[in-house]
Amino acid sequence: MSAGPPRAAAGTPEGPETPEGPDTSPVPDTSPVPDYAAGRRLDGRGLVLLGAGNGIGRQTAHALAAGGARVLCVDVDPERARAVAAETGGIPYTADVTRRESVRELFAKAPELLGGRPVGGVVDIVGMARYAALPELDDAGWEWQFDLVLRHAWLTVQYGGEALAAAGGGPLVFVSSVSGLTGAPLHAAYGAAKAGLMSLVRSAAVELGPRGVRINAVAPGVVWTPRVAALLGAEGRRLNAENAPLGRVAETADIAAALYFLASPQSSYITGQTLVVDGGVGVKFPYPTIGGER
Repeated sequence: MSAGPPRAAAGTPEGPETPEGPDTSPVPDTSPVPDYAAGRRLDGRGLVLLGAGNGIGRQTAHALAAGGARVLCVDVDPERARAVAAETGGIPYTADVTRRESVRELFAKAPELLGGRPVGGVVDIVGMARYAALPELDDAGWEWQFDLVLRHAWLTVQYGGEALAAAGGGPLVFVSSVSGLTGAPLHAAYGAAKAGLMSLVRSAAVELGPRGVRINAVAPGVVWTPRVAALLGAEGRRLNAENAPLGRVAETADIAAALYFLASPQSSYITGQTLVVDGGVGVKFPYPTIGGER
């Protein structure tokens, strides 16, 4: 009579032996701790700031200078360039950055103008919206908007990106807009150009990343610049503040702070991104009511 299969030894599982599982005992973390405070500084760096003369540009010039950077303050208006440079201890420079030769010349001269420093970063704020209904928008208006918003950014990537790569890498930061992420009335050309800018940022980040160049953008919502203040007035400010979950309208310093972060070493592993700075407007439920509540 068969004795049947052998019984497993007491205290052992049936079947073949299994390998031991992963060691779950704690592993001490010995990774080095960087100097986080120093990572916010821009000491000794030469930065080129396009569109420095007013609003977001002026505040960004102050932010970069406060961080220790030497700032080349570029604007199409020579008086505004000189005024901001005087406020921040920067260097004024006048250029029409929608023209290829002007952008090429700017970045060729930048190291000398920055006191022999290589270009250590570029922040580009140039751009403006013209309101126009689509049926009324003519060729000249469309081309003007794309030249100012997108074509000049392409030139900045070509010449500014090359200057950064030649110096071993660095940040290139643009200002986009939530108009490039949503359908904005009377902003068809502007929104299309800003959407193109965000696509350019992604593609340029992939191409120039291996050379150490980081390319990002900030997309503001309504920002209380002098131009917007004149356009919307006190009632417009109140309505836009009520529309934002944070309960206020962005100041130019809010956008300058975001640009500073993306230009600083603290964002050294961020590239190809667009940071939306709109007080939470873009994440709101888009319909007027739900469940009887606004």
